[in-house]
Amino acid sequence: MLDLGRTFLQSVERSPNALALIDGELRLSYAQWAQQVGAVQRGLKDLGLVRGDHCLTILQNRFEAATLHWACQFSGIVITPINWRAKPDEIDYFIDDASAKALIYEPISAAAVARSDLASQVRRVGVGTLSANAQYLDPPSATALNPLAIAPLRFGDWLGNPCDPVVEADSSDMSLMLYTSGTTGKPKGVPRRQRAERMAALAHVAQNQYAHGERTLGVMPLYHTMGVRSLLALTLLDGVLICMAKWDAETALTLIEREQVSHLYLVPTLYHDLLAQTGFSPSRVRSVRKLGFAGASMPDGLLLRLDKAVQPELFVNHYGSSEIYTFSINQSAVAKPGSAGRAGINTRLRVVPLNAQSGDLVTAPMQEGQIIADLMSDEAFEGYHRRPEANARSLLGGWYFTGDTGYFDEQGELFVTGRVDDMIISGGENISPVDIESVLSLHPSVDEVAVAGLKDERWGQRVVAFVKRRDAVSAESLDLHCRESDLVNFKRPREYVFVREIPKSPVGKILRRQLIAGDYQPESQTPSIS
Repeated sequence: MLDLGRTFLQSVERSPNALALIDGELRLSYAQWAQQVGAVQRGLKDLGLVRGDHCLTILQNRFEAATLHWACQFSGIVITPINWRAKPDEIDYFIDDASAKALIYEPISAAAVARSDLASQVRRVGVGTLSANAQYLDPPSATALNPLAIAPLRFGDWLGNPCDPVVEADSSDMSLMLYTSGTTGKPKGVPRRQRAERMAALAHVAQNQYAHGERTLGVMPLYHTMGVRSLLALTLLDGVLICMAKWDAETALTLIEREQVSHLYLVPTLYHDLLAQTGFSPSRVRSVRKLGFAGASMPDGLLLRLDKAVQPELFVNHYGSSEIYTFSINQSAVAKPGSAGRAGINTRLRVVPLNAQSGDLVTAPMQEGQIIADLMSDEAFEGYHRRPEANARSLLGGWYFTGDTGYFDEQGELFVTGRVDDMIISGGENISPVDIESVLSLHPSVDEVAVAGLKDERWGQRVVAFVKRRDAVSAESLDLHCRESDLVNFKRPREYVFVREIPKSPVGKILRRQLIAGDYQPESQTPSIS
């Protein structure tokens, strides 16, 4: 199988003069970008990094981050990207856990890096133009106090010496290590080989029916599997990646319109923001022919509003993870709202009882259980980095136990109902938050909604809906809406909390643990339903 370095060279050789990357005023052809990739590859070598070393990056979606990703593929260096919002203690954790040999960061993360105990003990490279209060260079006292401190270099110095990249890795080398969100403990490293990354990109192209020369908005973070997939998939197609460092709905609309973006691959939260933006109009997204979403379930109400506004030729619900990129694909998301479709082209899926320890006993249609995926998938990882206890819990008998709950319907299509840890158990009944959220999202006065289980002396947990209102609506009206739907009675929320915002992770996943802990801003008093 081709490695990723040769994959990049394919596009350079096929379409050297084709536009490859846009970042603000910067526009690079594939031939020009290759020269910059080669310059960074040489810089990494001068830094002392060798095949198999980890290079930790704390960068937003910018030209340098995309270029560094490709340079690491040519060299066999394991790029290890983390959230640019990382705090000093988190940076320490990632440096130690990955045994990182280098750290590459930018002004927005410079203050956190400066307060990291371990950052000064690895080679550091600063990206971008410094502001008046941001420093890459340590103050003189830092070196005096820490004789191990190594002064940082500047990424821009590498770019001044363009050269051709050289393939020094093969498809069996590790490509990158992503970190899981760490919602139930310390983040887990997910190392992935180049062959798995390339196969995931090929599957992404096929399952989203991308064409040669596609253009996409590169806003999903490059520390997240969705962002990496857009980067690789567009290169496979000699396409154009339009970098967007930080999400802003109006900026996104401007870029979509100006650069004639042909497809979007985003989490539902960002689609919600686009539609809610004051300046949104269907004419501004007319160039978009294909939509895809992943990272979280899309409420039915948002799904229908988005389809009406954009009228895409293809609307794909992609269900997957960092560990195995594709679980399932529904290429007709609107035709069957909520369905995650069928197993992807490289995947086998099963649903097993919630307490199962093997993949042998499967549930009947419409019976909820845990979703598991075959580890023989060409897109699969091989185990967590330095986390044998996580491997023992999640990798069982050749199957990856996803921690997600769901069921197959009578037609064999998969429905994802939530996380095992999010399951609400009320009066002995298992209740999925996603089912309730989908129903409430269809109410015209509901902007966003999240459902969680709060402790209750009688029921164990009571179902509580946290609602961000679009306009005035009462708890009684929402309860009537649920009663008139096909939602079974025991799943109805017994309490409604009107909030200013639904707490979410940086990539748009609902943070139910914050709702349960009371970490949210209430809009007003909390109504209850009898």
